[in-house]
Amino acid sequence: MTRFEDYLKTCQQRIDGYLEQQFDNNHPGLDRLYAAMRYSVTGGGKRVRPILTYASCEAFGTTAVAVDVVAGAVELIHAYSLIHDDLPAMDDDDLRRGRPTCHRAFDEATAILAGDALQALAFEWISREGSWQADTRLRMTSLLARAAGPQGMVGGQAIDLAAVGTQLDQNALEDMHQHKTGALIRASVQLGALASERADEAQLATLDQYARCIGLAFQVQDDIIDVEIDTSISGKQQGADSARDKPTYPAMLGLDGAHALARSLCDQAISTLEPFGSNAERLRQVARYIVERQF
Repeated sequence: MTRFEDYLKTCQQRIDGYLEQQFDNNHPGLDRLYAAMRYSVTGGGKRVRPILTYASCEAFGTTAVAVDVVAGAVELIHAYSLIHDDLPAMDDDDLRRGRPTCHRAFDEATAILAGDALQALAFEWISREGSWQADTRLRMTSLLARAAGPQGMVGGQAIDLAAVGTQLDQNALEDMHQHKTGALIRASVQLGALASERADEAQLATLDQYARCIGLAFQVQDDIIDVEIDTSISGKQQGADSARDKPTYPAMLGLDGAHALARSLCDQAISTLEPFGSNAERLRQVARYIVERQF
């Protein structure tokens, strides 16, 4: 088995290469829209969600090329969410991945339309892929829609906006982040397993327990990074959450408590994978990476 650093790089290059090929525009009137879409999708990023999709599929002994489609679709949904989260009406951010946010690089209307287009394109990609059975495509589409919609990311963002300046208890904070961040991470793992067309319901349930833990751990680590890591490393404005008076895990638990929670969630995630044996080693490695990263 290759080193995890090499595996991470290989997966990132694989999804980057796939995404780079997908934004050909044959309509000259849409040049600016496609430029904004490409700017937001191909401008770097950790690619954690596609990597989880690959690792989940590989846990079932397959690296089918078709998984690129669903890994790409997950990243499109993620990119769309970042564009919209950064808008003045939402988090009003100027910096994303060390570059101007989409609405700063282009304009607000173009950014909104680029996000809308990426969301729709994600579902088009899954629905047109002929490598899976029709019922698999339908299940994938429904799962991704739920993760992206009011029961997932959109609902989480609504809770987040309403929570600014308020005091949340730990259960309420977890509920918000299980929607806003965790839902798409859970979908990424489920979609990779479904792409293999080898996963049974018990295995899917086990993977969902794993993903629920790492989804929350991802957000806890993001909150830690906002406090500890300089903008030049993280690519996002350091201290932005505190400046907006947003509820975070370091604010609630202290930095030591937040670190302890992230490690505990990672340990829980890894323990759930025991039934998969060595087949899930990449998923274990991703769990550790999530709580050790600095951007």
